[in-house]
Amino acid sequence: MKVGAPASKPGRIIVQVFLLQLLLLLQSVHSQRSQNKLNITKPGQNIPALTVQLRRVGHDTVVVDNGIVQVTFSNPEGLITGIKYHGIDNVLDDKIDDRGYWDVVWYEPEKKQKTDKLEGTKFEIITQNEEQIEISFTRTWTISRRGSLVPLNVDKRYIIRSGVSGIYMYGILERLEGWPDVDMDQIRIVFKLNPKKFDFMAISDDRQRSMPSMADRENSKSLAYKEAVLLTNPSNPMFKGEVDDKYMYSMEDKDNNVHGWISSDPPVGFWMITPSDEFRLGGPIKQDLTSHAGPITLSMFTSTHYAGKEMRMDYRNGEPWKKVFGPVLAYLNSVSPKDSTLRLWRDAKRQMAAEVKSWPYDFITSEDYPLRHQRGTLEGQFLIKDSYVSRLKIYGKFAFVGLAPIGEAGSWQTESKGYQFWTKADRRGRFIIENVRAGNYSLYAWGSGFIGDFKYEQNITITPGCEMNVGPIVYEPPRNGPTLWEIGVPDRTAGEFYIPDPYPTLMNKLYVNPLQDRFRQYGLWDRYADLYPQNDLVYTIGVSDYRSDWFFAHVARNVGNDTYQPTTWQIIFNLKSPNRFGLYTLRIALASAADSELQIRINDPKSDAIFTTGFIGKDNAIARHGIHGLYRLYSIDVAGNLLSVGDNTIFLTQTRSRTPFQGIMYDYIRLESPFRT
Repeated sequence: MKVGAPASKPGRIIVQVFLLQLLLLLQSVHSQRSQNKLNITKPGQNIPALTVQLRRVGHDTVVVDNGIVQVTFSNPEGLITGIKYHGIDNVLDDKIDDRGYWDVVWYEPEKKQKTDKLEGTKFEIITQNEEQIEISFTRTWTISRRGSLVPLNVDKRYIIRSGVSGIYMYGILERLEGWPDVDMDQIRIVFKLNPKKFDFMAISDDRQRSMPSMADRENSKSLAYKEAVLLTNPSNPMFKGEVDDKYMYSMEDKDNNVHGWISSDPPVGFWMITPSDEFRLGGPIKQDLTSHAGPITLSMFTSTHYAGKEMRMDYRNGEPWKKVFGPVLAYLNSVSPKDSTLRLWRDAKRQMAAEVKSWPYDFITSEDYPLRHQRGTLEGQFLIKDSYVSRLKIYGKFAFVGLAPIGEAGSWQTESKGYQFWTKADRRGRFIIENVRAGNYSLYAWGSGFIGDFKYEQNITITPGCEMNVGPIVYEPPRNGPTLWEIGVPDRTAGEFYIPDPYPTLMNKLYVNPLQDRFRQYGLWDRYADLYPQNDLVYTIGVSDYRSDWFFAHVARNVGNDTYQPTTWQIIFNLKSPNRFGLYTLRIALASAADSELQIRINDPKSDAIFTTGFIGKDNAIARHGIHGLYRLYSIDVAGNLLSVGDNTIFLTQTRSRTPFQGIMYDYIRLESPFRT
């Protein structure tokens, strides 16, 4: 056939078939690329054609690959040493040894604190098929390891599923009866990411920013609180003069479901997703760390942050214990270079919502993790009865209602060993608590606008598959008489009080605009001395406004040369005809206390105190930008014969002044007159 001559009919058919096949192939590739522009995965269901493979099990390495992520573990320690994803050979920092690991901060009573990375001594394959691989790294404690390893049996589990762009992680920790006394302050998972890639952090819709590096922190100026630094010579000039402190990025557990980092080149996200709080401690408003400069991403299971040693897990007299922490999901996603990297945050939130909906997971194989049909449900309606507010019972709208280990009212706040299950009531106080592990619990509740804690009079026993309804439950908040006056809002935070502007030279630009986060700036405790250089705060009922005239933290005054002095605040109020034979009630709710003592005097600042809290608090919420720590409520009798016709003064003295971080935050103060029929 001559060049340029028309092809024969059979030849034309072959060419046409070839072109059609090529077109279909190109369309398939284009479709696959379009789907992969953003890794949007439903738990375990997105790309069924890709199987999970255990690629290598060596004497020191285990590699699992599902076609999306490839994860390398050290064997038998169970450390995550590498995650290969979307063109990045390792999203973790391969310049250091501790990249992806568990750890426990522990100590025997009265002995030095230690950190145990829970390294395994045995590797085992739990499940292996095309859809899922679950592997286990275990360690069994023996008395010969006393003093060197935390007395726990350890089982760290990792699950990689078909089509899921990430790693599910959970751990089963156990101590047997008769084992030595031990205290544990912290249990967590840590990921240290590739610093050359990840430089943008996102922990909520309005808390996102480019971040300084760990090298920037190391070349900075240390500030008064040890975790805080002033960036003096950062690699990126935009950070110069800013303060960075990992506690600035803390969050309440109820809001801490997803946080992480973004790499711009290539556009990749790394996220920590926590679908349930049942294995966390301290209730829904317990605060903890999230992500911070490093770049570092954390899954905090337990800690004493914003609580102090009252929150530690202490085991005495051979007490046994066992608990499942997790599963949580380390999730990775990517977008096209042409797309905004902020799509990664939106997709991480979408994935988080999918994980929450799928909880409890149906693919966990451990007998210590109950599936949905092995759990129970509790529902009811929370009402509030306060005759001085309303003759009718009030709906406990948006109240927190929860099941936690059996204890006194409010004990859930410092409970650290068991499981807790919380929900928020609707506008009519109706609530439903789903997927509760079988066991015995107390039913607790509290609501904004009312002081104190509710505990249901009967214990609650949850059995597998049960659906229990407690009906209407009624809380009567502490009350002895009508309100004479009040300061603040009973919501367990000091957020409604006056929060000053930060020092211009000690700012974090992330918190310049959002008014709700003003308290997260560094050094606000020293602004008290600027506002009250000689005399202390005086608040006059009926004249002053707590939003502008009540400083958010009752701290010591900085008088220079690293010297601080106690401060005494005054509340002035007028009584036309005091009841000299009755008892008034002063209610003081504290949102935080750190190495402090509050003393109360009436009308004479030099008289004996009618009340003292004694030495209280280790929550460090003032120094750690927390706006609240542990909640405390005091009810103080004030004899009517201490009060006078006309102006009266309550003196509140915070007596401790060794450091600038000692002090209290008030939640709410109320004076009630004697009961009158």
